[in-house]
Amino acid sequence: MTLKVLINPLNVELTAEKGDILLTVMREGGVRIESLCGGKRICGKCRVIHESGDIRVFSDAPQKFLSHAELDEGYQLACATRLLGDCVFTIPTESRIDRPQILLSAELYIEEPDPSSRKYIIEASPYVDSPLLIPHRTIRLQGYTGVQPRVGEEVYGKLQVIGDGPVTATVSRTNGFPEIIDVEPGERTGYNYGLAVDIGTTTVVGFLVDLKTGNILARASEMNRQITYGEELVTRISFARTKEGLDRLQRIVMSTINDVIAQVTQEAGVDPEDITDVCAGGNTVMNHLFAGIDPSYLEIANVKVSREPIIKKAKRLGLNVNPEAYAYCVPNVSRFLGGDAIGDVLASDMHNSEELSLMVDLGTNGEIIFGNSSWLFSSSCASGPAFEGTGVRHGMRGARGGIDHITIDPETYEAEYTTIENARVKGICGSGLIDLVAELFGVGLLDFVGKLIPGKTDRVREGKWGLEYVVVPGDKTTIGQDIVLTQTDLDYVIDSKAAACGAITVLMKKLKITIEDIRYFYVAGAFGTYTDLGNAVKMGIFPELPNAEVHPIGNGSLSGAYATLMSMGKRREAKDIAERTVYVDLLVDVEFMEEYSRALYLPGAKEYFPSFSRAR
Repeated sequence: MTLKVLINPLNVELTAEKGDILLTVMREGGVRIESLCGGKRICGKCRVIHESGDIRVFSDAPQKFLSHAELDEGYQLACATRLLGDCVFTIPTESRIDRPQILLSAELYIEEPDPSSRKYIIEASPYVDSPLLIPHRTIRLQGYTGVQPRVGEEVYGKLQVIGDGPVTATVSRTNGFPEIIDVEPGERTGYNYGLAVDIGTTTVVGFLVDLKTGNILARASEMNRQITYGEELVTRISFARTKEGLDRLQRIVMSTINDVIAQVTQEAGVDPEDITDVCAGGNTVMNHLFAGIDPSYLEIANVKVSREPIIKKAKRLGLNVNPEAYAYCVPNVSRFLGGDAIGDVLASDMHNSEELSLMVDLGTNGEIIFGNSSWLFSSSCASGPAFEGTGVRHGMRGARGGIDHITIDPETYEAEYTTIENARVKGICGSGLIDLVAELFGVGLLDFVGKLIPGKTDRVREGKWGLEYVVVPGDKTTIGQDIVLTQTDLDYVIDSKAAACGAITVLMKKLKITIEDIRYFYVAGAFGTYTDLGNAVKMGIFPELPNAEVHPIGNGSLSGAYATLMSMGKRREAKDIAERTVYVDLLVDVEFMEEYSRALYLPGAKEYFPSFSRAR
């Protein structure tokens, strides 16, 4: 029995079969809704308001995550709702996925561009009658030096139907040897473009680049549509265990990238078929899903991961560029240290410095790398999405209406805050969440084990999920509810901060280095750009580093993709970095649990936070 499902306020009508789960129907219909756990009914984020129609709630999850008032208003969870008849639902403000504030500033200056893909005028076209002779003939190219490029039969076939006049050949060196991948009539050497793309767990960001000059012609970003299948990497790995699931996630990320391509080519007035090279930066899981490679083996601790770059033809992936173009992925190191981290190292240049550096990139997954020109030592931690503003009741990504910075008056205990785009409050994003925890601790509303202290102010009150601090009263928000930070939220944030700090300090312990030894501290991504790093230290995400220069490096993953797009030398550097980076898998490391446990306190162990210890 076919049903109709109307989704407001999007005014989207979906079709479903009787008994279908609402979240599944919304995913397949392209409706984006928050779903941190990917439909496992353990996060409570996929909220909808049931306006009309026959449904059946088949789980007790709504009772766990929704208040009595919300249930009375018709709130349900899309993951726990079966459709039994034609229905109407509204996605409330807090469950809509808004366009986030995305970090676009990222590129490296390449002094001497040496892209993999170049275009040349053909001096002579060897027309032949017998295809048996084709492999033994060559094509002479104006200005080309080096190993004679390979030529496929398809290229010869194109040459034989091109009329008189100049002919342009595209030569790619991506696949380990020079290869003529395309020919076209006319003088087209000035029409050669590349795409640098950061394939993030949450967002996809792309640059359209003139391969001749290195100039960035256009930039665009989109939410990664895989997000409704789960925000955490392990959730997507689980979904991709079947071929059907893997194919779906690959198609979804490709459609997201193709939207980015459409935006940048339209803005720059470029034909997508003139994009002859693609370089992608992403974590190991995202690289696998991009290339359609089964990632399920990445769940195994200490599993060996290839450190060779993944290379695929665009036509095999479904990229809307020149079908013969190659897509190159910046190489991975381990199951949770991927090409994005290699891009961070390239952006920081720490691998060429004699001084000791620390690089940290915190998002849904955290990457930590210590090192210098002689060695690189790394790990990763499952910090969860708390630092991206999700995983807490009123958390959100860095989008319009998100509280991005907070201070608390030590006398009145009231929060003063700013929001993205100065909009009315919708929730708290990652940088605001870090400020909030640090401020609560600083004014004495939070003890050293991360527990709210009642009795000092009526802003700390008893709620459905235990004690909570009222950040913003409901009459000042877009959702019509008080924005609160609950004790459950705090426990989750403290756990995330302990994972990050513990990962850093366990590596320091193994390397026998102290906080005084680190000379440069590179913080990558949106975290490093928008977060008050002083508050991050105050709540114990990072140790104090008294002798370190702090350098936010922006979107290092995108920087790595841009660098490897414009320089074959940078591709060699990326491969060298990947090959010589030692990786410690914390899942099987006996010392990590000890460091993690010590980091559960605010801010943490005294040898890593000496200023706080003296102040106390």
